[in-house]
Amino acid sequence: MAKNNRHGKASIFTDADLVKLRKQIENPKHRLMFDIARWTGERMGAVRQLQVSDVYDLHGRPRAFITFRARTRKATPGGVRRTRECPTHPTLGELLTAYEPPIDGPLFPGELGPMSFQACDNFLRRALERAGLDHKGYSTHSFRRTLITRLSEKGVDLKTLQSITGHQDLKVLVGYVEANPRRAQRAIALL
Repeated sequence: MAKNNRHGKASIFTDADLVKLRKQIENPKHRLMFDIARWTGERMGAVRQLQVSDVYDLHGRPRAFITFRARTRKATPGGVRRTRECPTHPTLGELLTAYEPPIDGPLFPGELGPMSFQACDNFLRRALERAGLDHKGYSTHSFRRTLITRLSEKGVDLKTLQSITGHQDLKVLVGYVEANPRRAQRAIALL
């Protein structure tokens, strides 16, 4: 069930809707936050808490891998948090190069440390409204579901997806993949 009034699963972004949405995000800090979520598939709770040193080296160049620290990531049902390193996609690398980060500390500073999750959610909701996409069930979690579904559609196997996303449980990971009837038809046609 697609997300409706904050209930259900977050919808998968279409490429066209991602372009529309990005055009509505004027603040470079907010745009980069959503770009990182899009190209890494990390949860917004961890993205918003990135430190400059997690993304940029000492010379201000984007790192080959973005580090999402264990303390910022969602815990497993057993309460374990794990650090995740995600390769920096070339497009994201270009976006990071064009951005002027703070010298150190939080990459996305708020008033008292990293920007709050509520502020991130509010910025996304306003951008979705301006883009005319607020009725489609998109949320901050749509970035994660979209990355996982798109990689699955391109034939990336579950173990590789698991290593990219940091999921400990394959059953949970499979729940992120959106079923596509056209893909099922193409699969049956292979017989």
